[in-house]
Amino acid sequence: MKDRVILHCDCNAFFASVETLLDPTLRDVPMAVTGDPEQRHGIILAKNERAKAFGVKTAETIREAKAKCPALVCVLPHYDEYHRVSREINRIYLDYTDLVDPFGIDESFLDVTGSLRLFGFSPREFADTIRERVKREIGVTISVGVSFCRVFAKLGSDYKKPDATTVFDREHYKELVYPLPVSDLLYAGKKTTEALSRLGIKTIGQLAQADEKLLGSYLGEAGLRLLSYARGEDDSPVRSFFDREKPKSVGNGMTFRRDLFGENEIRAGLMALCDEVSARLRDEEMKCLVIQVQIKDPNLRTIQRQSTLPRATWLCQEIFETALSLVRASYGVSRPIRSLTVTASSLVPKDEVHEQLSFFEESAQGEKQERLEGAIGSIRQKFGKGSIHLGAYENAELGIGAYGRHPPPPKKNPKKVRDPKKDSVKK
Repeated sequence: MKDRVILHCDCNAFFASVETLLDPTLRDVPMAVTGDPEQRHGIILAKNERAKAFGVKTAETIREAKAKCPALVCVLPHYDEYHRVSREINRIYLDYTDLVDPFGIDESFLDVTGSLRLFGFSPREFADTIRERVKREIGVTISVGVSFCRVFAKLGSDYKKPDATTVFDREHYKELVYPLPVSDLLYAGKKTTEALSRLGIKTIGQLAQADEKLLGSYLGEAGLRLLSYARGEDDSPVRSFFDREKPKSVGNGMTFRRDLFGENEIRAGLMALCDEVSARLRDEEMKCLVIQVQIKDPNLRTIQRQSTLPRATWLCQEIFETALSLVRASYGVSRPIRSLTVTASSLVPKDEVHEQLSFFEESAQGEKQERLEGAIGSIRQKFGKGSIHLGAYENAELGIGAYGRHPPPPKKNPKKVRDPKKDSVKK
Protein backbone atom coordinates (compact mmCIF):
# COMPACT_ATOMS: atom_id res chain seq x y z
CA MET A 1 0.00 0.00 0.00
CA LYS A 2 1.35 3.40 -0.98
CA ASP A 3 2.20 5.74 1.90
CA ARG A 4 0.15 8.84 2.49
CA VAL A 5 1.80 12.26 2.13
CA ILE A 6 0.92 14.40 5.15
CA LEU A 7 2.07 17.96 5.64
CA HIS A 8 2.08 19.83 8.92
CA CYS A 9 2.24 23.58 8.28
CA ASP A 10 3.21 25.62 11.33
CA CYS A 11 3.40 29.42 11.31
CA ASN A 12 6.62 30.77 12.80
CA ALA A 13 6.14 33.09 15.81
CA PHE A 14 2.61 33.64 14.55
CA PHE A 15 1.34 36.34 16.92
CA ALA A 16 4.60 38.29 16.60
CA SER A 17 4.58 37.87 12.81
CA VAL A 18 1.05 39.27 12.51
CA GLU A 19 1.98 42.22 14.74
CA THR A 20 4.86 42.91 12.36
CA LEU A 21 2.40 42.99 9.45
CA LEU A 22 0.39 45.60 11.36
CA ASP A 23 3.50 47.62 12.26
CA PRO A 24 6.54 46.95 10.01
CA THR A 25 8.84 48.95 12.33
CA LEU A 26 8.73 45.95 14.68
CA ARG A 27 10.56 43.80 12.15
CA ASP A 28 14.05 44.92 13.15
CA VAL A 29 13.71 45.03 16.95
CA PRO A 30 13.37 42.36 19.66
CA MET A 31 9.60 42.24 20.21
CA ALA A 32 7.08 40.29 22.27
CA VAL A 33 3.29 40.12 22.39
CA THR A 34 2.33 40.69 26.01
CA GLY A 35 -0.13 42.26 28.39
CA ASP A 36 -0.13 45.99 29.04
CA PRO A 37 3.54 47.14 28.82
CA GLU A 38 2.79 49.67 31.59
CA GLN A 39 1.94 46.76 33.90
CA ARG A 40 5.08 44.88 34.89
CA HIS A 41 3.08 41.77 35.75
CA GLY A 42 2.04 41.10 32.15
CA ILE A 43 2.96 37.75 30.60
CA ILE A 44 4.86 36.97 27.36
CA LEU A 45 2.46 35.35 24.89
CA ALA A 46 4.79 35.24 21.88
CA LYS A 47 8.16 36.61 20.79
CA ASN A 48 10.06 37.10 17.55
CA GLU A 49 13.39 35.53 16.65
CA ARG A 50 15.38 38.58 17.81
CA ALA A 51 13.81 38.38 21.27
CA LYS A 52 14.30 34.60 21.31
CA ALA A 53 18.03 35.16 20.77
CA PHE A 54 18.15 37.01 24.10
CA GLY A 55 16.54 34.05 25.86
CA VAL A 56 13.04 35.53 26.12
CA LYS A 57 10.55 32.71 26.69
CA THR A 58 6.80 32.31 26.35
CA ALA A 59 4.82 32.49 29.64
CA GLU A 60 7.45 34.37 31.62
CA THR A 61 6.63 37.85 32.95
CA ILE A 62 7.57 41.10 31.23
CA ARG A 63 9.85 41.82 34.20
CA GLU A 64 11.81 38.61 33.60
CA ALA A 65 11.97 39.20 29.84
CA LYS A 66 13.13 42.80 30.27
CA ALA A 67 15.92 41.64 32.57
CA LYS A 68 17.26 39.53 29.70
CA CYS A 69 16.50 42.06 26.96
CA PRO A 70 16.17 45.68 28.18
CA ALA A 71 15.35 46.89 24.66
CA LEU A 72 12.41 44.48 24.30
CA VAL A 73 9.41 46.12 22.62
CA CYS A 74 6.09 44.96 24.11
CA VAL A 75 2.85 45.14 22.12
CA LEU A 76 -0.72 44.23 22.96
CA PRO A 77 -2.33 41.25 21.19
CA HIS A 78 -4.83 41.68 18.36
CA TYR A 79 -6.72 38.38 18.42
CA ASP A 80 -9.18 39.33 15.70
CA GLU A 81 -6.24 39.93 13.35
CA TYR A 82 -4.68 36.58 14.26
CA HIS A 83 -7.92 34.78 13.40
CA ARG A 84 -8.30 36.76 10.16
CA VAL A 85 -4.77 35.92 8.99
CA SER A 86 -5.26 32.29 10.03
CA ARG A 87 -8.33 32.05 7.80
CA GLU A 88 -6.40 33.57 4.87
CA ILE A 89 -3.59 31.05 5.27
CA ASN A 90 -6.02 28.12 5.39
CA ARG A 91 -7.64 29.41 2.21
CA ILE A 92 -4.27 29.01 0.48
CA TYR A 93 -4.02 25.43 1.75
CA LEU A 94 -7.49 24.74 0.37
CA ASP A 95 -6.26 25.60 -3.12
CA TYR A 96 -4.29 22.33 -3.01
CA THR A 97 -6.55 19.92 -1.09
CA ASP A 98 -9.82 19.90 0.85
CA LEU A 99 -8.18 17.66 3.47
CA VAL A 100 -7.08 20.57 5.64
CA ASP A 101 -7.41 19.95 9.37
CA PRO A 102 -6.58 23.02 11.54
CA PHE A 103 -4.70 22.08 14.70
CA GLY A 104 -4.89 25.42 16.46
CA ILE A 105 -4.89 28.98 15.18
CA ASP A 106 -1.39 28.79 13.67
CA GLU A 107 -1.01 25.23 12.38
CA SER A 108 -2.81 22.78 10.11
CA PHE A 109 -2.42 19.24 8.82
CA LEU A 110 -2.83 18.65 5.07
CA ASP A 111 -3.23 15.33 3.27
CA VAL A 112 -1.92 15.90 -0.27
CA THR A 113 -1.67 12.25 -1.31
CA GLY A 114 -4.31 12.65 -4.00
CA SER A 115 -2.98 16.00 -5.18
CA LEU A 116 0.61 15.05 -6.02
CA ARG A 117 -0.13 13.81 -9.55
CA LEU A 118 -2.56 16.67 -10.20
CA PHE A 119 0.08 19.33 -9.48
CA GLY A 120 3.10 17.32 -10.58
CA PHE A 121 5.06 17.98 -7.39
CA SER A 122 7.27 15.79 -5.27
CA PRO A 123 6.35 15.90 -1.56
CA ARG A 124 9.19 18.35 -0.81
CA GLU A 125 8.29 20.53 -3.80
CA PHE A 126 4.68 20.57 -2.62
CA ALA A 127 5.74 21.82 0.82
CA ASP A 128 8.14 24.41 -0.62
CA THR A 129 5.50 25.73 -3.03
CA ILE A 130 2.97 26.27 -0.23
CA ARG A 131 5.63 27.76 2.04
CA GLU A 132 6.75 30.29 -0.55
CA ARG A 133 3.20 31.21 -1.46
CA VAL A 134 2.20 31.92 2.16
CA LYS A 135 5.32 34.08 2.58
CA ARG A 136 4.64 36.00 -0.64
CA GLU A 137 0.89 36.51 -0.30
CA ILE A 138 0.41 36.75 3.47
CA GLY A 139 3.78 38.01 4.66
CA VAL A 140 4.45 35.40 7.38
CA THR A 141 6.72 32.39 7.23
CA ILE A 142 5.78 28.79 7.94
CA SER A 143 7.78 25.64 8.62
CA VAL A 144 6.49 22.45 7.01
CA GLY A 145 6.99 18.86 8.05
CA VAL A 146 6.41 16.15 5.43
CA SER A 147 5.87 12.51 6.34
CA PHE A 148 3.67 9.45 5.95
CA CYS A 149 1.76 10.10 9.20
CA ARG A 150 0.51 13.04 11.23
CA VAL A 151 2.83 12.54 14.23
CA PHE A 152 6.04 12.55 12.17
CA ALA A 153 4.80 15.46 10.03
CA LYS A 154 4.36 17.44 13.27
CA LEU A 155 7.88 16.47 14.32
CA GLY A 156 9.14 17.67 10.96
CA SER A 157 7.68 21.16 11.26
CA ASP A 158 9.40 21.55 14.64
CA TYR A 159 12.72 20.08 13.44
CA LYS A 160 13.98 23.16 11.63
CA LYS A 161 12.70 26.73 12.08
CA PRO A 162 11.98 29.27 10.78
CA ASP A 163 10.87 29.05 7.13
CA ALA A 164 12.01 25.49 6.40
CA THR A 165 10.85 22.16 5.01
CA THR A 166 11.79 18.85 6.67
CA VAL A 167 10.96 15.44 5.16
CA PHE A 168 10.71 12.27 7.28
CA ASP A 169 10.06 9.60 4.67
CA ARG A 170 9.73 5.87 5.19
CA GLU A 171 13.30 5.15 4.05
CA HIS A 172 15.16 7.67 6.20
CA TYR A 173 12.99 8.64 9.17
CA LYS A 174 14.77 6.45 11.74
CA GLU A 175 18.13 8.18 11.40
CA LEU A 176 16.48 11.59 11.93
CA VAL A 177 13.60 10.84 14.30
CA TYR A 178 15.06 8.22 16.63
CA PRO A 179 17.74 10.48 18.21
CA LEU A 180 15.10 13.09 19.17
CA PRO A 181 13.97 13.30 22.82
CA VAL A 182 10.68 11.63 23.73
CA SER A 183 9.33 15.02 24.83
CA ASP A 184 9.28 16.12 21.15
CA LEU A 185 6.63 13.49 20.39
CA LEU A 186 3.05 14.67 20.06
CA TYR A 187 1.06 14.20 23.31
CA ALA A 188 4.15 13.24 25.32
CA GLY A 189 3.49 15.37 28.39
CA LYS A 190 5.84 16.17 31.25
CA LYS A 191 4.60 13.43 33.60
CA THR A 192 4.74 10.77 30.88
CA THR A 193 8.20 11.87 29.82
CA GLU A 194 9.43 11.67 33.42
CA ALA A 195 7.89 8.19 33.82
CA LEU A 196 9.60 6.98 30.63
CA SER A 197 12.89 8.45 31.81
CA ARG A 198 12.67 6.34 34.97
CA LEU A 199 12.47 3.31 32.68
CA GLY A 200 15.61 4.47 30.89
CA ILE A 201 13.66 5.66 27.85
CA LYS A 202 14.81 9.13 26.81
CA THR A 203 14.75 9.14 23.01
CA ILE A 204 12.07 8.28 20.47
CA GLY A 205 14.28 5.44 19.22
CA GLN A 206 14.48 3.91 22.69
CA LEU A 207 10.71 4.21 22.99
CA ALA A 208 10.18 2.53 19.60
CA GLN A 209 12.27 -0.44 20.74
CA ALA A 210 10.69 -0.71 24.21
CA ASP A 211 8.94 -3.85 25.43
CA GLU A 212 5.23 -3.53 24.75
CA LYS A 213 4.09 -5.48 27.83
CA LEU A 214 6.34 -3.50 30.16
CA LEU A 215 5.17 -0.19 28.73
CA GLY A 216 1.53 -1.21 28.89
CA SER A 217 1.76 -2.33 32.51
CA TYR A 218 3.60 0.83 33.52
CA LEU A 219 1.73 3.51 31.56
CA GLY A 220 -1.41 1.79 30.29
CA GLU A 221 -3.12 2.85 27.07
CA ALA A 222 -1.27 6.17 26.98
CA GLY A 223 2.06 4.37 26.91
CA LEU A 224 0.98 1.98 24.16
CA ARG A 225 -0.32 4.89 22.09
CA LEU A 226 3.02 6.69 22.36
CA LEU A 227 4.79 3.44 21.45
CA SER A 228 2.78 3.22 18.22
CA TYR A 229 3.56 6.88 17.47
CA ALA A 230 7.30 6.30 17.95
CA ARG A 231 7.12 3.36 15.53
CA GLY A 232 5.38 5.44 12.88
CA GLU A 233 2.13 3.50 13.19
CA ASP A 234 -0.12 6.57 13.48
CA ASP A 235 -2.95 6.09 10.96
CA SER A 236 -5.23 8.91 12.16
CA PRO A 237 -6.87 10.63 9.18
CA VAL A 238 -6.72 14.26 8.13
CA ARG A 239 -10.32 15.40 8.11
CA SER A 240 -11.83 17.56 5.39
CA PHE A 241 -11.94 21.24 6.22
CA PHE A 242 -15.64 21.22 5.32
CA ASP A 243 -16.57 18.23 7.47
CA ARG A 244 -15.39 19.62 10.77
CA GLU A 245 -17.84 19.30 13.62
CA LYS A 246 -18.61 22.25 15.81
CA PRO A 247 -16.57 22.02 19.03
CA LYS A 248 -18.25 20.83 22.20
CA SER A 249 -15.98 23.02 24.29
CA VAL A 250 -13.38 25.75 23.83
CA GLY A 251 -10.49 25.90 26.24
CA ASN A 252 -7.16 27.58 26.70
CA GLY A 253 -4.50 26.69 29.25
CA MET A 254 -0.98 27.73 30.17
CA THR A 255 1.75 26.33 32.38
CA PHE A 256 3.68 29.36 33.51
CA ARG A 257 7.46 29.54 33.44
CA ARG A 258 7.34 30.48 37.11
CA ASP A 259 4.50 30.29 39.62
CA LEU A 260 2.00 33.14 39.67
CA PHE A 261 1.95 35.01 42.98
CA GLY A 262 -0.77 37.41 44.10
CA GLU A 263 -3.99 38.68 42.63
CA ASN A 264 -2.32 40.96 40.07
CA GLU A 265 -0.46 38.11 38.35
CA ILE A 266 -3.41 35.72 38.60
CA ARG A 267 -5.66 38.34 36.96
CA ALA A 268 -3.12 38.82 34.18
CA GLY A 269 -2.91 35.10 33.50
CA LEU A 270 -6.68 34.62 33.62
CA MET A 271 -7.40 37.56 31.33
CA ALA A 272 -4.95 36.26 28.72
CA LEU A 273 -6.74 32.90 28.71
CA CYS A 274 -10.28 34.34 28.77
CA ASP A 275 -9.58 36.78 25.95
CA GLU A 276 -8.47 33.93 23.70
CA VAL A 277 -11.45 31.74 24.71
CA SER A 278 -13.81 34.62 23.93
CA ALA A 279 -12.17 35.21 20.54
CA ARG A 280 -12.43 31.51 19.65
CA LEU A 281 -16.10 31.40 20.65
CA ARG A 282 -16.81 34.32 18.32
CA ASP A 283 -14.78 32.68 15.58
CA GLU A 284 -16.89 29.52 15.94
CA GLU A 285 -20.08 31.60 16.30
CA MET A 286 -20.88 29.78 19.53
CA LYS A 287 -21.81 30.86 23.06
CA CYS A 288 -21.27 28.96 26.30
CA LEU A 289 -23.39 28.15 29.34
CA VAL A 290 -20.66 26.72 31.56
CA ILE A 291 -17.25 28.08 32.57
CA GLN A 292 -14.69 25.70 34.04
CA VAL A 293 -11.38 26.60 35.67
CA GLN A 294 -8.57 24.15 36.34
CA ILE A 295 -5.85 25.21 38.78
CA LYS A 296 -2.59 23.36 39.34
CA ASP A 297 -0.39 24.25 42.32
CA PRO A 298 3.43 23.91 42.53
CA ASN A 299 3.01 20.37 43.88
CA LEU A 300 0.99 19.42 40.78
CA ARG A 301 -2.20 19.08 42.83
CA THR A 302 -5.13 19.92 40.56
CA ILE A 303 -8.36 21.66 41.50
CA GLN A 304 -11.19 21.85 38.97
CA ARG A 305 -14.37 23.86 39.43
CA GLN A 306 -17.14 24.99 37.13
CA SER A 307 -20.07 27.38 37.17
CA THR A 308 -23.28 27.44 35.14
CA LEU A 309 -24.09 30.88 33.77
CA PRO A 310 -27.56 32.46 33.91
CA ARG A 311 -27.43 32.94 30.14
CA ALA A 312 -25.22 31.90 27.24
CA THR A 313 -22.34 34.25 26.55
CA TRP A 314 -19.18 34.79 24.59
CA LEU A 315 -18.29 38.03 26.34
CA CYS A 316 -14.70 38.17 27.60
CA GLN A 317 -15.74 40.26 30.59
CA GLU A 318 -18.31 37.72 31.78
CA ILE A 319 -15.99 34.77 31.19
CA PHE A 320 -13.19 36.53 33.08
CA GLU A 321 -15.37 37.52 36.04
CA THR A 322 -16.75 33.99 36.35
CA ALA A 323 -13.29 32.42 36.11
CA LEU A 324 -11.89 34.81 38.70
CA SER A 325 -14.75 34.09 41.11
CA LEU A 326 -14.10 30.35 40.74
CA VAL A 327 -10.40 30.82 41.54
CA ARG A 328 -11.23 32.97 44.56
CA ALA A 329 -13.80 30.54 45.93
CA SER A 330 -11.90 27.30 45.35
CA TYR A 331 -8.25 28.27 45.78
CA GLY A 332 -7.84 31.91 46.70
CA VAL A 333 -5.40 34.48 45.30
CA SER A 334 -2.73 34.37 47.99
CA ARG A 335 -1.22 30.98 47.12
CA PRO A 336 1.10 30.29 44.14
CA ILE A 337 -0.33 28.83 40.93
CA ARG A 338 1.68 26.74 38.46
CA SER A 339 -0.86 26.53 35.64
CA LEU A 340 -4.36 27.68 34.75
CA THR A 341 -6.90 26.46 32.21
CA VAL A 342 -10.18 28.16 31.32
CA THR A 343 -12.76 26.13 29.38
CA ALA A 344 -16.12 27.22 27.98
CA SER A 345 -18.55 24.31 27.51
CA SER A 346 -22.23 23.52 26.91
CA LEU A 347 -21.89 25.46 23.69
CA VAL A 348 -24.87 26.65 21.68
CA PRO A 349 -24.98 28.40 18.28
CA LYS A 350 -25.16 32.15 18.73
CA ASP A 351 -28.37 32.39 16.70
CA GLU A 352 -30.12 29.63 18.63
CA VAL A 353 -29.78 31.15 22.09
CA HIS A 354 -33.17 31.43 23.76
CA GLU A 355 -33.32 33.34 27.04
CA GLN A 356 -36.13 33.74 29.49
CA LEU A 357 -37.39 37.30 29.55
CA SER A 358 -36.79 39.21 32.78
CA PHE A 359 -37.79 42.56 34.15
CA PHE A 360 -34.86 42.66 36.51
CA GLU A 361 -32.16 45.26 35.98
CA GLU A 362 -29.40 42.64 35.99
CA SER A 363 -30.85 40.85 32.98
CA ALA A 364 -31.42 44.08 31.11
CA GLN A 365 -27.84 45.13 31.83
CA GLY A 366 -26.56 41.81 30.50
CA GLU A 367 -28.50 42.23 27.27
CA LYS A 368 -27.13 45.75 26.92
CA GLN A 369 -23.58 44.48 27.39
CA GLU A 370 -24.22 41.75 24.81
CA ARG A 371 -25.31 44.31 22.23
CA LEU A 372 -22.37 46.54 23.08
CA GLU A 373 -19.70 43.85 22.70
CA GLY A 374 -21.45 42.51 19.61
CA ALA A 375 -21.19 45.94 18.00
CA ILE A 376 -17.58 46.26 19.15
CA GLY A 377 -16.80 42.85 17.66
CA SER A 378 -18.15 43.98 14.28
CA ILE A 379 -16.05 47.14 14.39
CA ARG A 380 -12.95 45.15 15.32
CA GLN A 381 -13.50 42.78 12.40
CA LYS A 382 -13.56 45.72 10.03
CA PHE A 383 -10.93 48.03 11.52
CA GLY A 384 -8.83 45.80 13.81
CA LYS A 385 -8.93 45.08 17.49
CA GLY A 386 -7.20 48.32 18.46
CA SER A 387 -9.92 50.48 16.90
CA ILE A 388 -12.34 50.30 19.85
CA HIS A 389 -12.08 49.37 23.50
CA LEU A 390 -14.39 48.56 26.39
CA GLY A 391 -14.38 51.25 29.03
CA ALA A 392 -15.12 48.56 31.61
CA TYR A 393 -11.59 47.25 31.19
CA GLU A 394 -10.10 50.63 32.08
CA ASN A 395 -11.35 50.12 35.63
CA ALA A 396 -8.33 49.27 37.75
CA GLU A 397 -10.27 46.41 39.29
CA LEU A 398 -10.43 44.62 35.93
CA GLY A 399 -7.45 46.07 34.13
CA ILE A 400 -4.37 45.09 36.13
CA GLY A 401 -2.01 43.48 33.62
CA ALA A 402 -5.06 42.51 31.58
CA TYR A 403 -5.41 42.23 27.85
CA GLY A 404 -8.74 44.03 27.86
CA ARG A 405 -7.12 47.40 28.56
CA HIS A 406 -6.55 49.89 25.77
CA PRO A 407 -2.96 50.38 24.56
CA PRO A 408 -0.88 52.81 26.62
CA PRO A 409 -0.52 56.44 25.43
CA PRO A 410 2.20 57.04 22.83
CA LYS A 411 5.71 57.76 24.07
CA LYS A 412 8.34 59.98 22.50
CA ASN A 413 10.32 56.98 21.37
CA PRO A 414 7.98 54.92 19.13
CA LYS A 415 10.29 51.91 19.23
CA LYS A 416 9.63 51.29 22.93
CA VAL A 417 5.85 51.41 23.06
CA ARG A 418 3.54 50.96 20.15
CA ASP A 419 1.27 53.88 19.24
CA PRO A 420 -2.47 53.25 19.20
CA LYS A 421 -4.38 53.84 15.99
CA LYS A 422 -5.34 57.45 15.42
CA ASP A 423 -8.97 56.55 14.79
CA SER A 424 -9.30 54.65 18.08
CA VAL A 425 -12.80 54.91 19.53
CA LYS A 426 -13.44 54.49 23.21
CA LYS A 427 -16.84 53.63 24.58
